[in-house]
Amino acid sequence: MARRLLILGSTGSIGTQALEIVARDPELELVGLSAERSADALIEQARRFGVDRLALADADAGARAAEAWTDGEVLVGAEGLVRLVLESGADLVLNALVGSAGLGPTVATLGEGIDLALANKESLVVGGELVMALAEGTGAQILPVDSEHSALHQLLAGEAPGTVDKLVLTASGGPFRGRTRAELAEVSIEDALAHPTWEMGGKITIDSATLMNKGLEVIEAHHLFGVGYDRIDVVVHPQSIVHSMITLCDGAALAHLGHPDMRVPISYALHHPDRVDVPLRALDLTEVGALTFEPVDHEAFPALGLARAAAIAGGTAPCVLNAANEIAVHAFLRERLSFLGIPAVIEGTLERLPAAPVRAFESLYEADREARAVAAELVEAWSERLLH
Repeated sequence: MARRLLILGSTGSIGTQALEIVARDPELELVGLSAERSADALIEQARRFGVDRLALADADAGARAAEAWTDGEVLVGAEGLVRLVLESGADLVLNALVGSAGLGPTVATLGEGIDLALANKESLVVGGELVMALAEGTGAQILPVDSEHSALHQLLAGEAPGTVDKLVLTASGGPFRGRTRAELAEVSIEDALAHPTWEMGGKITIDSATLMNKGLEVIEAHHLFGVGYDRIDVVVHPQSIVHSMITLCDGAALAHLGHPDMRVPISYALHHPDRVDVPLRALDLTEVGALTFEPVDHEAFPALGLARAAAIAGGTAPCVLNAANEIAVHAFLRERLSFLGIPAVIEGTLERLPAAPVRAFESLYEADREARAVAAELVEAWSERLLH
């Protein structure tokens, strides 16, 4: 029987690769697509796959799409994304939206008891405890799409409770692996966007360069797998062949290996519990030659430590961390903040807004708004320093 699939963020890197998989599999029936503001690309996808319901988060892009495309309905804004989920009749939603905008559709998906293929880290970083409680309450599955969490999902499947000592996430190290803090002071946007292994969008690529992506993944792993932060490690592995590892109570370790290709974890999430062929050459370790591992340089890359500290503080702290990071990264991409200014703005925002309890999603939205305002003030002060 066909699986009815809704893809949120279909014009991004994850979304476009997911559509490649859909095109090869008649058992996946596409029932809706969304994008932030790429109206032309979204309409082209809709025509190619015969989809009649679209959503655009950006109001202007939505208005343009509604004029240009008359073959179906265009929904607009955050409410439109949620409506698309609620009215889609989907069996599975792939949330590949970027940033905290993904939280609302995640809540809508799980609230309806629909299985969620999750590529939006921020849903769990911002609302982890509430999101996991919602999934448990409705019985909806969360299938991780990040390569590291997909690897852990597969490694943990065969292990009995109490046998796993640690989860080990691997990091490529990004484009600046091996550089000292002093050497990072003057790096350019072009340098930061030149990732050595993965092809990703701008925000995610900068997160990889600062290692904030790994901090967000630590928080995500904690919520997905119910493991304490003292039992989640990060190790730098520049070849990106080992995607994650678990260590066991008997001293053994299990690792998930493969070429760095996002089609593999996407396909795993879309077809779970089945596996299907992915057009990818098999891994040949003799061709790879050597696999190397290094500790994280926390002085040069403080973002990982900031994320871990916010995670341990709990409450609204991870939400504040995420919002400040989004503001800081966008400021860096607009040349209003230096590379080292990104963790400085995040640290300053966390200092100004200490962790508070989270009792409902509304407290998260309020913390997000406050954090963005504080981070924007700090960016402004940093910009003035750069000018003078």
